[in-house]
Amino acid sequence: MNDHKDDFIMLPKVDFAFKELMMNEKVRAGFLSAVLDIKVDDIKSTQMKNTNLTKEHQDEKQGILDVRLIMNDDTEINIEMQVLSMATWTDRSVFYVSKMLSEQVGIDKKYTNIMKCIGISIVDFNCIRQTENYHTVYHIREDSNPTIIFSDKMEWHMVELPKLPSVNDGTNIYNWTKFFKTKEREEFEMLAQNDEYLQEAYRQLDIISQDEQKRMEYDSRTKMLYHINTIKEEGIREGRQEGIQESITAVIAGMKAAGYSEEQIQEIIKAMPK
Repeated sequence: MNDHKDDFIMLPKVDFAFKELMMNEKVRAGFLSAVLDIKVDDIKSTQMKNTNLTKEHQDEKQGILDVRLIMNDDTEINIEMQVLSMATWTDRSVFYVSKMLSEQVGIDKKYTNIMKCIGISIVDFNCIRQTENYHTVYHIREDSNPTIIFSDKMEWHMVELPKLPSVNDGTNIYNWTKFFKTKEREEFEMLAQNDEYLQEAYRQLDIISQDEQKRMEYDSRTKMLYHINTIKEEGIREGRQEGIQESITAVIAGMKAAGYSEEQIQEIIKAMPK
């Protein structure tokens, strides 16, 4: 790709860019094929859904997903990209997958309505401390005999970007994880050479990177992430709380001015120091 206006390219690990990439059906299929280890031909369809989880009560926690879709009309999938470290991330993942499953029962309370629910998390921090594997998968199994699956209706995937080894393990998920970590055009082009789905992902990334309106939204999001991360690092380095709350208040005001909803603001500030 040599027709871009300049060398600027969005980072695909920034949630705004990631969501834009997942709007492309071919990109979705390629990524799901890699992370779920299934053939692309087995993915007949991927239909995007409303990312807002329903609230049964007014005071119930609102869940807002990054990417929510139905695959092959029988599997519901939530895909989340998280750059900021969050100690409660696994609990959040369990909540979101459980909520997706409970929504399917519906008002008629028919458990036969339940489809398989999969939560896929791509995080830019070390989340699962007990392993150095960059991609791990979790199911509900019997303790003494893990070959016995209690139910296959819930499944979680963790992709931890910092754990990606320098040596390619020959898997498609390795290449996709590398793609999400990449920052330079040359690296994107190398990854796209031998994979039509990564090629499509790079093409889409290039398109949105040259879109003026999307670039403004991306810049707003990256500035907000930088501000939040700076507050966290300063609080940790100086070991003090003075001034942190004022900074958080300023960030919240900025997010409101940028049009973020109350639910989105609450999700972001949970990752900030208190």
